[in-house]
Amino acid sequence: MTDVGDVLSRHGGSATFAELRTVVPARHIRAALVAGQIRRVAKGVYALPEAPAALTAARSHGGVVSHLSAAQHWKINIISTPTLPHVTLPPGRVRRSAGLPCTLHWAEAPSIGDVTTPVRTVLDCIRTLPLSDALAVTDSALHQSIVDPDELFAAAADLRGPHRKRIQQVVALADGRAESVLESALRAILIEADIEGFEPQVVVQDSGFSARLDLAHRQLRIDLEADGFEHHSTRTALVRDCRRQVNLSIRGWTVLRFSWEDIMYSPEWVVEAVALATVSPPLTKHLRQAA
Repeated sequence: MTDVGDVLSRHGGSATFAELRTVVPARHIRAALVAGQIRRVAKGVYALPEAPAALTAARSHGGVVSHLSAAQHWKINIISTPTLPHVTLPPGRVRRSAGLPCTLHWAEAPSIGDVTTPVRTVLDCIRTLPLSDALAVTDSALHQSIVDPDELFAAAADLRGPHRKRIQQVVALADGRAESVLESALRAILIEADIEGFEPQVVVQDSGFSARLDLAHRQLRIDLEADGFEHHSTRTALVRDCRRQVNLSIRGWTVLRFSWEDIMYSPEWVVEAVALATVSPPLTKHLRQAA
């Protein structure tokens, strides 16, 4: 019975009866099922109780893990966790009524170990998600070198179908310098508002100071910071951020800091604030010019 668990573990937590039978006797599979060591998730498909939900759901339907669920598998950062696993079935494959709950898609999808390839995963996410989420996935995959930029561009160029143009546009907008999904979401807001000139992770440095800015407009000296709580939850972090902002201010930079709530739920206000900053030079610049 232990052998059954070992085999399932080597298969990622789930496997078909045929896959198990190549290694262990059928009576061991039945005994493990009766003992509650494994569970039957669909006809001819068995899983460990703690098996990954997405992979188990995919195998219960005879498909592959895809879209945001595949992004999670490949450790690509995402904005929103899917409520149900995403599974892609081959065209014409019928949904299994006994399969586990999931969001189903139908397509020919290249995969590795029952999960869509990283490149296909990124393209699927771009195809189905809003720009902020799509850009977050693509930026993260590039930043972590999970996908190769040339391979991604080539795959996008080879696409056919109604979503081809949008996917190519998002791939062209993606930037592996972005270090968080919140930065990517903020950049997506600017893109959709046609606000140009901001680029990720700009370095400001002189003999007495150095900083990297989340999104910066070099000519206007405007710094946009996407502030997630996890990076500013201690007294030390607060002191560091205060000094950083003062150092940027005395060097002529306007710093606009936006929270997760601002970026996720008030994009119109973010656009208004950035637009005002780009057309209204800060007082410090006027003072320097007057001097």
